[in-house]
Amino acid sequence: MDKIPLTRAGHTALNDELKLLKTEERPAIIRAIAEAREHGDLSENAEYHSAREKQSFIEGRIKELEGVLSLAEVIDPATLSGAVKFSATVTIVDEDTDEEKTYQIVGEPEADIENGKLNIKSPLARGLIGKEEGDSVEVRTPGGEKAYEILKIEWI
Repeated sequence: MDKIPLTRAGHTALNDELKLLKTEERPAIIRAIAEAREHGDLSENAEYHSAREKQSFIEGRIKELEGVLSLAEVIDPATLSGAVKFSATVTIVDEDTDEEKTYQIVGEPEADIENGKLNIKSPLARGLIGKEEGDSVEVRTPGGEKAYEILKIEWI
């Protein structure tokens, strides 16, 4: 299977979430299910069904995290420089609106556009990869063609 690229911070965050699910969330939901069972008839016990549903979600998330972490390849941005690559923090300006934005290019599991973490598979990230400071980038977005200029590339 293909390796999943992650930043050190992304790997740590996923590992922390996995530990939390295994050490706190899983035991808490097991206790909640046991408590709900004590209330009698399970067919009409909303607490029991809710707890089982939450248990299913937790177990699914644990399996997902274990899968991602087993295939993770941690990439240290401190060892990189030059053109835009995975883990680069890129400041761009929209050539039409002069709006500046800063994104770090990260792996799919840690992507969070609201917090400036851009999925490496996104159209914008794919357009930025391999470009240098001062380059102009044309990106096809759902809203149409957009043009950006790369102002700064950092390796944080």
